[in-house]
Amino acid sequence: AALKAQLDNRLFGQHLAKDVVLKAVLGFSNNPSPKKPLMLSLHGWAGTGKNFLSQILAEQVHPAGLRSKFVHLFLATLHFPHQDQVKLYKEQLQNWIRGNVSACPSSVFIFDEMDKMHPGVIDAIKPFLDYYEEVDGVSYRKAIFIFLSNAGGDLINKAALDFWTSGKRREDIQLKDLEPLLSVGVFNNKNSGLWHSSIIDRNLIDYFVPFLPLEQRHVKMCVRAEMTARGYAVDEEIVQAVADEMTYFPKEQKIYSDKGCKTVQAKLDIHEDL
Repeated sequence: AALKAQLDNRLFGQHLAKDVVLKAVLGFSNNPSPKKPLMLSLHGWAGTGKNFLSQILAEQVHPAGLRSKFVHLFLATLHFPHQDQVKLYKEQLQNWIRGNVSACPSSVFIFDEMDKMHPGVIDAIKPFLDYYEEVDGVSYRKAIFIFLSNAGGDLINKAALDFWTSGKRREDIQLKDLEPLLSVGVFNNKNSGLWHSSIIDRNLIDYFVPFLPLEQRHVKMCVRAEMTARGYAVDEEIVQAVADEMTYFPKEQKIYSDKGCKTVQAKLDIHEDL
């Protein structure tokens, strides 16, 4: 119930991601002996809430969230920058995960910028994701792995736009409309970090979670939430002004925000000063 409330109050415009993650996490945490770790792959354009959702999830397992020493965030461009070091990264990653899960079985690992990850690096974690009782005396079945990626974002945006164009409600988009597209698209996308990955091949990803592009009404929700978080009264003129400063696509219809809610905080800073 706590997780649902958090998602309802803080994550906007993502009915699919919310449903999938609630089901997945509650099912996983209520299962006394899961067969494998929980593995979620979150996909969508920038600013749609992937990082945000993974933070909420981490807080659910470890209240300190990203500040907890049992929650680990990897950024592809920071932690695995060089193509010629892939072999080293794989060893480091295995040692790091082994050490942390030994210390805390319910460790959470978040891999951001999967679309910038060199192919092959992530396959290093395959032994930990598979259906094994334990690997070298360590059980990984209580751990949670979350991938974040812009890969597949264009497929999701196109599907959302098709729904809009044919006059259907955004909320009627279902997982089955998107998940098959995503798993195939990401597997075959050379820039996805999961290109031809054995992790997909072996069906080790429990859910491909699509994040839809955000409409102006969702951007406004983000602005209101940010104002409330800062302890201000919500001023609808400022809400509208911030939303108007965003750029929207496609060029003609201007339905979806280019950056989702990503620049809301910075834009609000400017309006505060006024």
